[in-house]
Amino acid sequence: MVTREDIEAAAARIDGMIRRTPMKPSPSLSGLAGGPVWLKCEHHQETGAFKLRGASNAAARLGKVAGVTTASTGNHGRALAHAARQLGLPAVICVSRLVPQNKLDAIDALGAEARVIGASQDEAFEEARRLEREEGFALVPPFDHPDVIAGQGTLGLESLSQLPDAAALAIPLSGGGLLAGVAAAAKALRPDIRIVGISMERGAAMAASLAAGHPVEVEELETLADSLGGGIGLDNRLTFAMCRDLMDDLILLTEAEIASGLRHLARKDGEVVEGAAAVGAGAILAGKLRAENGPLVLLLSGGNIDPARHAAILGEET
Repeated sequence: MVTREDIEAAAARIDGMIRRTPMKPSPSLSGLAGGPVWLKCEHHQETGAFKLRGASNAAARLGKVAGVTTASTGNHGRALAHAARQLGLPAVICVSRLVPQNKLDAIDALGAEARVIGASQDEAFEEARRLEREEGFALVPPFDHPDVIAGQGTLGLESLSQLPDAAALAIPLSGGGLLAGVAAAAKALRPDIRIVGISMERGAAMAASLAAGHPVEVEELETLADSLGGGIGLDNRLTFAMCRDLMDDLILLTEAEIASGLRHLARKDGEVVEGAAAVGAGAILAGKLRAENGPLVLLLSGGNIDPARHAAILGEET
């Protein structure tokens, strides 16, 4: 398990490398949820997503290496590319063909190579492992790594410093690095706080693994919440157990419910987010998430959505 001490050390290590992102109330969602709802606007982070926290912490702890590599659905790759550029290291980010072009372009713009491999994150991971094995690159996994989890956990420390009386945190769930880190930090400070994981119905690997009682493979499908795609790894060492032990509730959403959350955040709260970041709002709108026991914080995990796609989703329903 990643500990509170690990997360506090990460916070000190990456201080000055990341932004402290805003926390703001959402009157519209509060009315629908039956209690106060707050938005933790992590999509305002440098590189547009929470992933910079974990990537920066992991990269800062590397020794002498030929370069860095990973497999990513986009946001972790962009974050690692940013951290590598700060350290003057080459970076090769392995992605599947399901990753949107705007995320590939963002990786390339940071001077890294976005290498498209196969139809799933697991296939992309094989190339990252080859680079580690044969070319001396340091492999920084997107979620199942103690330094990555500790870095993501700094978001939990920061959120509770901004809203100490939060009763629940709603966290987008994919491989589990974000939920594991934030939950470890939050429950260390507030053991009674409720941790709610939210994912999509289409290809949610962590949800399927928790239901099975062990990591399982799930077909990776196209989804509006593309950042939540990918497997958790059959050899998962940390995030499966941490999510199993620290998460209080798990909610799955349809594609229509995710789109509804995205539209609401844009129209009512003025926040442009990607599908993965809209799941909390989508869950409230679908009647699957309430805030009756005290303040509810929705972690808006990223904003790296293609502008044309965002406009098209807004135009689907007027």
